[in-house]
Amino acid sequence: MSKVLDGDPPRARDHAVQDGGLARGRSNRHIQFISIDGAIGTGLFMGAGKTISISGTSIILTYMVIGFFLFFVMRAMGEMLLSNLRYKSFADFCSAYLGQ
Repeated sequence: MSKVLDGDPPRARDHAVQDGGLARGRSNRHIQFISIDGAIGTGLFMGAGKTISISGTSIILTYMVIGFFLFFVMRAMGEMLLSNLRYKSFADFCSAYLGQ
């Protein structure tokens, strides 16, 4: 554990809050992940735009239908996850319902 703390930049350690609370501040790793997420999101957005321009408006309807079903699947998974408060993550949820 000390190796992880020693590898943090000094700014992140200075902002650590006592009593186990949350710290305010971003390290270099946080900024890198934000930039990677932005690049991936832009690539997906540009790919979707190209698909829409090639296939026309029917793909928009397809995206809406898939989004509609995905919304309800995620709501159902959330309900199942909250049905038992022992589950700490979706991995626990999947191992309980699908087996290990």
